[in-house]
Amino acid sequence: MSSKIEFIFEQVLKIKDMILIAVLLPWLSFFLRGKIFSGILCLILQCTLIGWLPAAIWAVASRVDGKNKSRFNEFKREHRF
Repeated sequence: MSSKIEFIFEQVLKIKDMILIAVLLPWLSFFLRGKIFSGILCLILQCTLIGWLPAAIWAVASRVDGKNKSRFNEFKREHRF
């Protein structure tokens, strides 16, 4: 039971770390997930002070969307839709 709790705790920390990276360094968040073109575009956007906030929002939204897609695909595999 404790190993399952530890696993869940580690997963939560990973999610929080990625969201923190997405807010502070949005371009790095894209690079770490293998989205090089989006990372370059985000870096260009982040180079302006005004563009930093939209870049951070875009990175967090993209991270959350990617996580939701993987959960949905896992659910589909389990339930054979």
